[in-house]
Amino acid sequence: MTMTLQEISDRLEIQELFVDYSQAIDRRNWDALDDVFTPDAFIDYASTGGSAGDLTSTKEFLAQAMPMFKTFQHMVGTSKIVVDGDTATATSILHNPMTFPAQGDGSPRTFFVGVWYHDKLVRTADGWRIKERVEELSYMHNAPDGVAPPGA
Repeated sequence: MTMTLQEISDRLEIQELFVDYSQAIDRRNWDALDDVFTPDAFIDYASTGGSAGDLTSTKEFLAQAMPMFKTFQHMVGTSKIVVDGDTATATSILHNPMTFPAQGDGSPRTFFVGVWYHDKLVRTADGWRIKERVEELSYMHNAPDGVAPPGA
C-alpha cells in the first residue's frame, strides 16, 4: 500500500495524539486531555469499571479514581488507523500495569489491565482530536478484590 504524504502525516499526528493521551494520564495532568479530546467527546471506560460520559465528567472521574494507584503506565500500541478525509477511526491495544500502595503484608501489588481502545477522531483547526473513545476489556491479571469489574 502506497501512502500519500498527507496520509503519512495524518497517521503520525494521530499516533502522537495517542502518546499525548498516555502522557497526560500517566503524569496525572487531566487538563492536558483538553488537547487530546474534542470538547464534546464521549469517553467510555465502563468495561473496566470506570465512567462513561463527556470530557468534563471523565476528568472528574480520573481525578477521583486514579489517586488510589501508586503508579501506572499506559502503553498504547499496534494502532490500526483508517483515515477518511477529516475523520478517522483507530483500534489500539493498551497494556497498563498498575500498582497499589503497600498491602497487608507491606508490599505493593501490581496488576495488569489490557484493553482495546476503539476511537473515532476528527481533524480540527488545532489538529486531530479524539471525538469518541470506547474501551473494550481484554484482560485483568492479579487485580485486587473490588477493582476488577464483574466478569473480568
